[in-house]
Amino acid sequence: MAASGVSSSAAPLLLAALLAAATVVPASGSGRGRVRELSDGSWRELLRGEWMVEFYAPWCAACQNLQPEWESFAEWGEDLEINIAKVDVTEQPGLSGRFIITALPTIYHCKDGEFRRYQGPRTKTDFINFISDQEWKSIEPVSSWFAPSSFLMSSMSALFQLSMWIRHCHNYFTEDLGIPPWGSYTIFACTTLFSGLFLGLVMVFLADCICPSRKHRPPQYPYQKKLPDSAPPLETTPEGEERDYLSETGVEHRELPRAVPEENTVRQRVVTPGAEAEQS
Repeated sequence: MAASGVSSSAAPLLLAALLAAATVVPASGSGRGRVRELSDGSWRELLRGEWMVEFYAPWCAACQNLQPEWESFAEWGEDLEINIAKVDVTEQPGLSGRFIITALPTIYHCKDGEFRRYQGPRTKTDFINFISDQEWKSIEPVSSWFAPSSFLMSSMSALFQLSMWIRHCHNYFTEDLGIPPWGSYTIFACTTLFSGLFLGLVMVFLADCICPSRKHRPPQYPYQKKLPDSAPPLETTPEGEERDYLSETGVEHRELPRAVPEENTVRQRVVTPGAEAEQS
């Protein structure tokens, strides 16, 4: 009777120990064996190790058909030493722009920072063979210009996030505040106009500071030729004319044009006394 009492009291403790062990075992796989959800804040985990990532949308019928195969493939993640993940593009628009997602579902293979787009059959067996046989080596990796960690793709991600923020603002104006759609569009149009004017003024100010216009530049005087220090002084000819040093060196000496007499001036002719006697 005493032994049966002890066994009955130890049964709940044994059951609790088994449940605790069952909850601890999956954590030893470091996330492998299950599908992980990636976000804009955790996507850099793809740069380390080997990954297979699926980009999907809840409303996509093809994505819904792929989910059972993807979940079954994730069960092999620990055996293949690979991480399986997925990204909801409706919740993570930044990653959609960063990876240039143009069709759904889209699958990427990531290996130590190199990204390759998977375009083969989409069954569990094909996924397993793709990893175990290293078929990904036959696929050209994405160029460094279009790599998700490049500056270009980071800018694209920011643009997609801005578009999603504008969408949330539009929904807030129309649904929460009760503003009609045309009123929301007017707000965005005015905001775009004034922000463009402000940026234009800033660019003009910077351009004027860096490259000022000619009106604000100091006047530039023409170059004046100076005589060398070794030039001899001006000499005076017997006729009383000054001879310039430049004329001796062969430089052409230009004289100022003489003033032309006006048309209404009366021309006078000098007449000698002998000529006046002959005329008389």
